[in-house]
Amino acid sequence: MANADTSIPAPTAAIAQTPWWRLMNRYHWFVLIVAALGWLFDCLDQQLFTLSRGRAMQALLPPGANIVEWGSYATSVFLIGWATGGLLFGMLGDRIGRAKTMMITILVYSLCTGLSALSQTFWDFAFYRFLTGLGVGGEFAVGVALIAEVMPDRARPGALGLLQALSTVGNVSAALIGLGMANLEASGVIGKGNSWRVMFVIGALPALLALIIRARLKEPERWAKLKASGALAHRSAFTYVDLFGDARWRRHAIIGLLLACTGVIGLWGIGFFTPELIRSVISKSFAAQGVPAGEIHAKVDGWASVGLLLLQLGAFLGMLSFTWVAQRFGRRPALGLAFITALLSTAMTFMFLRSLADFWMIPVMGFFQLSPFAIYAIYLPELFPTSLRSTGTSFCYNVGRYAAALGVPVLGLLTSKVYHEQAEPMRYAGVTMCAIFLLGLFVLPFAPETRDQPLPEDDRGLTH
Repeated sequence: MANADTSIPAPTAAIAQTPWWRLMNRYHWFVLIVAALGWLFDCLDQQLFTLSRGRAMQALLPPGANIVEWGSYATSVFLIGWATGGLLFGMLGDRIGRAKTMMITILVYSLCTGLSALSQTFWDFAFYRFLTGLGVGGEFAVGVALIAEVMPDRARPGALGLLQALSTVGNVSAALIGLGMANLEASGVIGKGNSWRVMFVIGALPALLALIIRARLKEPERWAKLKASGALAHRSAFTYVDLFGDARWRRHAIIGLLLACTGVIGLWGIGFFTPELIRSVISKSFAAQGVPAGEIHAKVDGWASVGLLLLQLGAFLGMLSFTWVAQRFGRRPALGLAFITALLSTAMTFMFLRSLADFWMIPVMGFFQLSPFAIYAIYLPELFPTSLRSTGTSFCYNVGRYAAALGVPVLGLLTSKVYHEQAEPMRYAGVTMCAIFLLGLFVLPFAPETRDQPLPEDDRGLTH
């Protein structure tokens, strides 16, 4: 293996004391903005689905069907598509380039989001969500690989953490769109029960970003030199063969996968069912106040969007904060703290959120529950060489979606089968699901620490 430590000059004292963002030139900022927009719109799509899932199930399922249970099945299909797309496009990102692959993924998830608005049954809705998931899953890995390879070494963690934090802008935008749609439906501008279709049409607009990527974004110099050297020609067409053929990268892939599974299942299996919890809380609150049933329908949708907005505001601050923790104390300590606080804050919210006065719990949960994702964006690209960076990152971040696809229905089954005799079964189901955060704490002692280390290369890579 090339000795990367002797090929990268030690930073001068002046550079070491310079804020990371001052080390970036105009093109660095362009790359960060484009990648952030790609991931931001990706997350917009995710949250439009989270907000509209319940209403879509009501429109597409027969009367009396369990909305939470079938909503969890739709989420599982979406996550399976996400994982599949992540694996396919992650491999493609190492073969044809990060910029080209990013453009393809954005087109896929945008156009298929628009198609979701045309759904007539649960099954065609699930099919469109699967196709959308293919694009959603591929975008993240190529985006973080692109930034990791373009940015100066000292700017890399801060840029990647900011990329993940800015994803909350997409989530907040979805919450504002959901709030606006609820108001339009309540005022009669949009037909009752149809706002979810309009939300999916809006989700098709990010396809325009692909035009910018095609026009101006270049492949990272690291990857371009590796391709020009002929090193990529020695890689297997199916790059996962090379990933698992090397003991070091295989170990990193398995550890990264287990760490990512913890956050992904915690978020999609618990956190993103917060709108359903809020709808239940607000419905009972308004019913107790004597609000007519017809008015409650629109009010609860608005409050679900407010809850998602609060969750994402907390997430933005949490991801920025834990980016600093990861830079200051290391990736492993940051992940350990994130998993512990995510467990405690999520269990607290699902057990004790009872009224509008308790909504302060939602941003607290968002602060801690999404904080591991900022660390994933920094840590996962640092585990693999240039020739396998997109493949390895995709494997870790997206195979966890298969586990999450199995984990998400657990919440629905716990709600409908195990705790169905409880007055509010979702509370107990959510608290039970919090045990997933213990998985990450168990794996952490086996994870390598990458703080202040250069990006790794392999024997067929380039010396930097």
